[in-house]
Amino acid sequence: MNPQPAPQELHPFDWPLAYEAESLLRRFVLSFLEHNRFAGRLSAAMLHRSGTDFYEWVDHFTLDTAHATALRAVGLVPETVTAPANTEVYYHPRAMMPRVLLQPGGSLSMIPANLAIRVESLEDFLAKQNLSTDIHGPFGSGLRQALVPDVSDHCFLAVERLGDRGFIFQPAIPQRVEAVKKVRELWRTRKRDFADDAEGVAHVLDLQKDTIYLADPDVACDLFFAEERSYWESRNRAGRLQKRRQDALGLGWSNHDHHTFRSSRRFFADLMTFLLQFGFKKRERYYAGAEAGWGAQILEHFTTGITVFADVDLMPQETEIDFSIERLPDAPRLSTVGLWCALHGDSLLQAGMHHLEARFDFSLLRDQLATEGVRSMKPFSDFAFLKQAFTEGERWQVNPERVKALLAKRLVTEEQADVFIKT
Repeated sequence: MNPQPAPQELHPFDWPLAYEAESLLRRFVLSFLEHNRFAGRLSAAMLHRSGTDFYEWVDHFTLDTAHATALRAVGLVPETVTAPANTEVYYHPRAMMPRVLLQPGGSLSMIPANLAIRVESLEDFLAKQNLSTDIHGPFGSGLRQALVPDVSDHCFLAVERLGDRGFIFQPAIPQRVEAVKKVRELWRTRKRDFADDAEGVAHVLDLQKDTIYLADPDVACDLFFAEERSYWESRNRAGRLQKRRQDALGLGWSNHDHHTFRSSRRFFADLMTFLLQFGFKKRERYYAGAEAGWGAQILEHFTTGITVFADVDLMPQETEIDFSIERLPDAPRLSTVGLWCALHGDSLLQAGMHHLEARFDFSLLRDQLATEGVRSMKPFSDFAFLKQAFTEGERWQVNPERVKALLAKRLVTEEQADVFIKT
């Protein structure tokens, strides 16, 4: 496990725009693209075929040690992480940015000597890009890497990570390989639907203990969320479509921004326990307002780079409490999140994630998806520094037994129940 302190232990929750840092790192990335033909072609393909920005896929690049002062000036700081000799790793503690490896000869002027993008599967990337090259790092290890053949003096690489932020390859360990296979199997085949949801929550917590014992919290976490994305895709046409577009280039979902889990009030404390046992750290809490009637606890897993928005119904008097640690009693009415969970199940159980947010070229992606028959809703964030919008929601068939239970508790009207069942 990585001993690096979690982001909120470094700073309070005032997240800066970090324009200067992003501008500086983008200049380095662009200079690399001008000097590596394969990377330049891939950058264009990412934009036109998947609506994504090459910069958002960059895992790290190298620079000469002479750039240390410039990096510090824009907010990057050293990270304590495994790295080759004579290498210092810099990262931005309050923004999602590529990391920089400072080493003698790490760049020629402003041009990184090495740049790596992160993909979900190296095998898929090499196959889709029609590349024949060796993969360094055994299956199941924390870091795997492939060098893309090119005549350029500036090396382009692809990396695959599994619960590891380091830069040192691990030896092949048969027990670890078997552990990774078993943990993936356990998460992929887990039962989600139980007669009593309390049994389902107990089951997933027990399963988590088994996976952490077999691997470690970071690996178990990474594999869990990979399977949650897959389950979400199975219930979301827009997700399947965009995944297909990114998979056509061999990329996977390494451009994820955050995963949103909706929870009933009954099981919100259990969801928090589940996430914290993986090693998530709590960031800020959010309240959508009295009219909306719900809030969210945001959590971040430093080693894997996974962020979770955990949504739950809140009563007005609960907005000032730490609802992430106090078990919430049943409420007299259902708001947005509670009704969704009552109809479809909690995200941790039957429903799966409410949504996956990823990083794209915002306007371009919306236009591209529209040509594929997927429309987007009006943006709910429309700033120069942050643009967010949902694709139009899909209607899921509702289990009539769930609606009957809501009627029995007088949480919906007969008219509402009729609409839910007929939808």
